Amino acid sequence: MKTLKDRRMDILADYVRGLYRKPELRQLFLELTLQCNEHCFHCGSNCMHHAGEELSLSEYRRILDEVKEDFDLHRLFLCITGGEPLLRPDFFDILGYANKLGYHWGMTTNATLITKDVAHKLAECGMKTVSVSVDGLPDTHDRLRGLPGGYDAAMQGIQNLIDEHAFQNVQVTTVINHENITELDALFRVMDGLDIDSWRVINLEPIGRALQWPSRMLTEEDYKTLFAFIREKRLAGYPVEYGCSHYLGPDLEGELRGWYWLCNAGIYTASIMANGDIGACLDIERRPETIQGNIRDSRFRDIWENRFELFRRDLSESSEFCRDCPHANRCRGDAHHSWDYDSSKPMLCFKDILF
Repeated sequence: MKTLKDRRMDILADYVRGLYRKPELRQLFLELTLQCNEHCFHCGSNCMHHAGEELSLSEYRRILDEVKEDFDLHRLFLCITGGEPLLRPDFFDILGYANKLGYHWGMTTNATLITKDVAHKLAECGMKTVSVSVDGLPDTHDRLRGLPGGYDAAMQGIQNLIDEHAFQNVQVTTVINHENITELDALFRVMDGLDIDSWRVINLEPIGRALQWPSRMLTEEDYKTLFAFIREKRLAGYPVEYGCSHYLGPDLEGELRGWYWLCNAGIYTASIMANGDIGACLDIERRPETIQGNIRDSRFRDIWENRFELFRRDLSESSEFCRDCPHANRCRGDAHHSWDYDSSKPMLCFKDILF
């Protein structure tokens, strides 16, 4: 007899197939810049900045106007990211305009530039949520992110956000690798001492710059340790959660986050990159087939409605690795950002590790 969890995951699997036919834009990422004041070893975007390619303020205003005309802003959330988005000198012009138009928005940041004045300005122009990256205790964080003093600056930025008392969710995100996993308990004590709303703990992904550091990839035992840690804290009532990255199997699905596995790329989520290219999740490898067009040439709605075929299908159906897997109906080949488009198989699969 199927459990309630089994039935829910099967219902979700059918629902996702409906989304392939009729997607609904819920999250639009704006990668304002690839400039960054840190040099994180695991950066998925690689953040190789090319001056002169970034969209201008007037282009962002046009985009925001068009998206407002074409979509229901009550069902759409703007996710602002980079690089470090606060390095855009016209950041507050762009987001002030978005706020004036009625957009709801949040930001991912390293928080090193968030002074008390910046936190106040973020509140004034309508920021609802913020996720700040903290990847270890002070020495580890600074080493992994390539900025001396970065930890102290980030922690001060977090406190400045908290002190503003204006945001719906102040979150910290930590990327766990084979080196900093030993600091999980110590990091928990740090986060428990902050008045943050949630702590998002995710694993290092085999993408971007991280591919240059195979020794930092998590081992099978590391994954088991990480997920046991998250589960233990959630059972104890702490706001610790795993990210949206992967299918975790029949036992852990529903245990480590508040939803069941679903890759949002191209069905709920799209992105406009710093140079105007349009894609799904920003962590997906940037190659000809994953880029769906450019906002300078096309209206976003036209691309959303007429492209994205790559992301609106079950990846497992085109993969010899996945095709006969008994979990394929629920996993669907796992995440687009960790899919090997050359060999048609996932670069990370938790089958035989977790289940």
